[in-house]
Amino acid sequence: MTTARIVSLSEMGSADVIKLIDKELPPPAKGEVQLHQTAIGFNFIDVYQRSGVYPLDLPTGLGHEAVGVVEAVGEGVDRFKIGDRVMYMNAGIGAYANARNVPVDKLVSVPDNISDEVAAAVFFKAMTAQYLVQKTYKVKAGDVVLVHAAAGGVGQILASWAKGLGAFVVGTVGSPAKFAAAKEAGCDAVVDYSNANWAEEVLKATGGRKANVVYDSVAKDTFLGSLDCTAPFGTVALFGAASGPAPEIQPDILNKKGCLFLTRPSVFPHNATPALFQENAKAVFEAIAQGYVKVQIGGKFSLEQAADAHRAAESRKVTGAIILVP
Repeated sequence: MTTARIVSLSEMGSADVIKLIDKELPPPAKGEVQLHQTAIGFNFIDVYQRSGVYPLDLPTGLGHEAVGVVEAVGEGVDRFKIGDRVMYMNAGIGAYANARNVPVDKLVSVPDNISDEVAAAVFFKAMTAQYLVQKTYKVKAGDVVLVHAAAGGVGQILASWAKGLGAFVVGTVGSPAKFAAAKEAGCDAVVDYSNANWAEEVLKATGGRKANVVYDSVAKDTFLGSLDCTAPFGTVALFGAASGPAPEIQPDILNKKGCLFLTRPSVFPHNATPALFQENAKAVFEAIAQGYVKVQIGGKFSLEQAADAHRAAESRKVTGAIILVP
């Protein structure tokens, strides 16, 4: 049996609850492969789950995605062989580990032109961006798109993908230090949402045009302003809560703001079956090949530094994606 080094939580709370333990990993079962993991993606949902905003059954691991090399295959596995580079993003909680058994139907091959670290930094976030720009609201040339937290991991990908599709993209960031990263990602204009009049600045940047779609992962600090920035019959996609939960509203406000569409989507229902997962992953890899998906790795931490990675994300001082390297 293999001894795996894994992150385990016995309680919810601050980053201090993150502990690293050794655990015996059995051989892969029927339909599974055993991976030696080479890069692990960090996503802000990891913070929500660790802190108890999205509660998990205890004890629990952390993490949703990783890249690795197949080291053993279970009975009935013919899609992959030992030595193949693969990745996953929805194989159950527990990606924070140096080795793991993963069902074959949760895996996709990593293209040769994408490194392990880039794949871990991009994939979950790009799969999130994929459903947002292709399904929640299908971005088209000429649209005005507002992307909150445009210097973050998902925000950068959303901005670059929407720009690649021909939209005029306005990004918001939490501090002036992040302007450059948002511009580099493809934003035509960047606004600091910590300023009280940020919504007015957005409209000034667009020449008065409101957004066809607003992608809001900040929530508490931006949500009401997002409604003010949305064009009549436009869409507000609330897909995160980096600053805290969005304020509650009366549904009639959507009518008064212009018959708006408000949705709270997430990545997992959009990849609920192996066929959907494979289809969406193909779209992501095509977008990377077209240059629509760009990402900056803003922080790299060892597995032993997983708590530091969480603190860095929560401080909002990291620009770009965070990864763990076992």
